[in-house]
Amino acid sequence: MLEREGNVYCNTPVTDRYLDRNKSTYVGGMLARAGQLLYANWGSLTDALRTGKPQNGTQGGEDLFDMLFSDPDKVEMFAQAMTGGSLQVAEALARHFPWADYCTFIDIGTAEGRLPVEVGRAHPHLTGGGFDLPPMRPVFEAYVERHALADRLRFYPGDFLAEPLPSADVLVMGHILHDWNLEVKRALLAKAHSALPKQGVLIVYDQIIDDERRDNAAGLLMSLNMLVNTNGGFDYTRADGMGWMREAGFAEVRCEHLAGPHSMIVGIK
Repeated sequence: MLEREGNVYCNTPVTDRYLDRNKSTYVGGMLARAGQLLYANWGSLTDALRTGKPQNGTQGGEDLFDMLFSDPDKVEMFAQAMTGGSLQVAEALARHFPWADYCTFIDIGTAEGRLPVEVGRAHPHLTGGGFDLPPMRPVFEAYVERHALADRLRFYPGDFLAEPLPSADVLVMGHILHDWNLEVKRALLAKAHSALPKQGVLIVYDQIIDDERRDNAAGLLMSLNMLVNTNGGFDYTRADGMGWMREAGFAEVRCEHLAGPHSMIVGIK
């Protein structure tokens, strides 16, 4: 975390990049959320394993996101946490996907809009934005404005559990599928397939677990995190995700590594 020369301490290059609050690459929002919300819930991991129920105050069936989005301060904290958790994968996705072949894209469950901003900055020909619940609009618009991309990126309000998804050449679902049970996972993939034009693309990224469930410890831990913090959410293997995409009607499906424990599954309609 720090370097020392004699009695003088300074940031390492990585700390300077990711833990300086004044930089757009700051990821501390995820650490703040972990400290204020997740840490206490993990203290009840044994109860979660014994009962199969979340330990975040929604054991009675309340919706986690209704609880989060009822408080503007929690909305902002959640959005900043999602930015921290998606920064590196957004950078990788902006580099590795052939965006030159497409004109429009929308990030589903966008939060602050880190992914649209990263992709939009790297590819000036693209237009699109982010889709999320209406309370996220001011957070998204302020973030996009700070990065001078409001002329190309806009907010699409909606509830993806209750409404159709907006249409674009490319739809992205990052850290979305793992929040939900299998029935909802399949329904979301079907909605994405319906919203896309022919030859349109769905990109799904998560900390996708290797098929042998041996190597990606981060993905396995994230699946436990979903148990502790959501009603029915779980992370999934590469084979699971690709199979669900094919069931939803995608003709071509592939899986590629992005960054760290993250991979993406790409489906072409």
